[in-house]
Amino acid sequence: MLFLRYENLRQYIKWYPITTIILSIQLIMYLWMEIDGSTRDNLTLIRFGALLNEVPFSGEYWRYFASVFLHSGFDHLLFNSFSLFVFAPPLERMLGKWKYALFYLGSGFIGNLATVLFFRGPETVVSVGASGAIYGIFAAYLFIALFFKKALDKQSSSTIITVVVVGFIYSFLIPQVNYYAHIGGFIGGFLLFAPLLRR
Repeated sequence: MLFLRYENLRQYIKWYPITTIILSIQLIMYLWMEIDGSTRDNLTLIRFGALLNEVPFSGEYWRYFASVFLHSGFDHLLFNSFSLFVFAPPLERMLGKWKYALFYLGSGFIGNLATVLFFRGPETVVSVGASGAIYGIFAAYLFIALFFKKALDKQSSSTIITVVVVGFIYSFLIPQVNYYAHIGGFIGGFLLFAPLLRR
């Protein structure tokens, strides 16, 4: 099973440095925002880099990356960090740390871009979270399951398919979930993975 983590902390940090850095930044930013306001307060989130789909904020492209490392509430942080902790390491080893970092940020950016381009509603979207990038990771494994079937064991393939299906159902059924970021990140990850893998 590809997604069972057997490493101790020292091994995890050594073998998956980019994932470790991402997890650390997420935690630091969460604590910083809690000290300086609240991670459930929109004004605090906006000050720290949340994505907004309104001008002039939608033109501040640093938010398309910064918001990937921010989370609203401990439950949001915990769920995304757990997903990243479990699913990201094999992909980082496969692509190498720099291509993996490019893939992760690219998936998150495309997810946020989809939010700004396609969300239509009476309210302003204030969006944070690593979900777009994480769905990009899921898409990479789905790519492998479809085109390199022997590279994944059956249990790992079944796990990814189940996670993707349940994840998208959850995205559409639960209020205040940015499914545009999930869909955008997933499509972005699928498209980015092939050229990065070939290189």
